[in-house]
Amino acid sequence: MSRLASLTEALLSAAKQAGAEAADAMALSGTSQSIDIRAGALEQAERSEATEIGLRVLIGGRQACVSASDTSPATLARLAERAVAMAREAPEDPYAGLAAPDQIARNWDLAALQLVEDAEEPSAARLEALAREAEAAAMATAGIAQVEASAGYGRRQVHLSASNGFSGGYERSSHSVSAVAFTGSGTAMERDYAGEGRIFAADMPSATEIGTLAAERALARAGATKPKTGTYPVVFDERVASSLIGHLTSAINGAAIARGSSWLLHDLGKQVLPATLSLVEDPLRPRIGGSRPFDGEGLPSARRMVVENGILLGWTLDLATARKLGMQSTGNAARGTSSPPTPSSSNLDLTLGSASRADLLRDMGTGLLITSMIGSTINPTTGDYSRGASGFWVEGGEILYPVNECTIAGNLRDMLLRIIPANDARVHLSTRVPSLLVDGMILAGA
Repeated sequence: MSRLASLTEALLSAAKQAGAEAADAMALSGTSQSIDIRAGALEQAERSEATEIGLRVLIGGRQACVSASDTSPATLARLAERAVAMAREAPEDPYAGLAAPDQIARNWDLAALQLVEDAEEPSAARLEALAREAEAAAMATAGIAQVEASAGYGRRQVHLSASNGFSGGYERSSHSVSAVAFTGSGTAMERDYAGEGRIFAADMPSATEIGTLAAERALARAGATKPKTGTYPVVFDERVASSLIGHLTSAINGAAIARGSSWLLHDLGKQVLPATLSLVEDPLRPRIGGSRPFDGEGLPSARRMVVENGILLGWTLDLATARKLGMQSTGNAARGTSSPPTPSSSNLDLTLGSASRADLLRDMGTGLLITSMIGSTINPTTGDYSRGASGFWVEGGEILYPVNECTIAGNLRDMLLRIIPANDARVHLSTRVPSLLVDGMILAGA
């Protein structure tokens, strides 16, 4: 990490020498490797090691961002000169700027966040063994014709420094195993997947469990047909339910609000979820991939209530959108090396219900259980919603047969006010949303 800190400080020095009034710099370094197995053969083995740097300079209300993968002193100087030249020609933005010194994060506890595993990275042979284990487990299930399995590992360091005095960095590791299983052939072919990722290898389920689950899911899809057309209740399985909350968080993103292009533009302080539900963001949850000690502008991360008892309490803001709206940043800036910060949320928790998914299906009676979604047509200003879906037809609370090639439609404002949650959210996910029941959805099928 000391190398990355030195790089960012060198970039800031070069920016000042080139004429920047203010600047922030980011340095990223990481390794990743992955192994892919397909039809019993090693299909791909990849490993990458890279360092990337990014610089944002500000001159008055003008800013520019540049990035590079070369970290030589000559490149740093040229990068800074180019950024300053670009900023002088950029349009003026009265809301661009760094945090005030009294806003920046000063203290954080990286050890409490447990973002990185203190262990040697797994060998390529170990990753291949995991991928083959997942493949073998899926292929051992009768009716599976082919499997694609993958295993991967990554470790990444980031450091951010700014001319306002902020300097900080952290490291993150990740392990992953996934499998896609196929059954049937031709137009009758169906597939499904299972995959898991964790910071710590010890928290991973076995590759056998992952392969077996992928096979079970694929076999359950065999013989899928189009469902009936009509208006029915729908259960969004936990695998896809977070997409509904994702549409909510997109609508309260400060960038959309500042543009005036959100269907929730006038709903601050109003009810957007059932009164029994709240939505909490907590970027400080330990051992979770989405956690972070500070945001992309060096502001401290903190737990916040986004929706409380159904009432929308605030937007998701970085410094620029907060200034434009006359508010304070919520510490939600995210950024890469080649672009300025933008608002982004992480580690969301929706209130759990008391019912299981089976209870939701029973209460639904007749309708659609959605386990997979494709494509989307979401009107950002009205909330009109339409998505392709597949899953299972339910009657009398019991799953009868698989369905595919259908479209569900509604309006997000109305849908979110009617959601009924189950209690099956997976605790290790960054966004924890359980299965959700929504009545009165328009279903276009056969």
